[in-house]
Amino acid sequence: MFSQNVGGIDRILRIVVGLALVALAATGTVGLWGYIGVVPLVTGLVGWCPVYLPFGLKTCRAK
Repeated sequence: MFSQNVGGIDRILRIVVGLALVALAATGTVGLWGYIGVVPLVTGLVGWCPVYLPFGLKTCRAK
């Protein structure tokens, strides 16, 4: 599979923002668009972002 390309701080921010958006959508504070928070949540949990691939970006330390 693909190697990890999302590092520590990036992962934490993605998870926090993703959870916040999903929670806001679930409580009706924002509209259904808040469920887009699933994307940063999943990429943060997995540690891999497909958008980084074509640009050659990596926020994690090299092994």
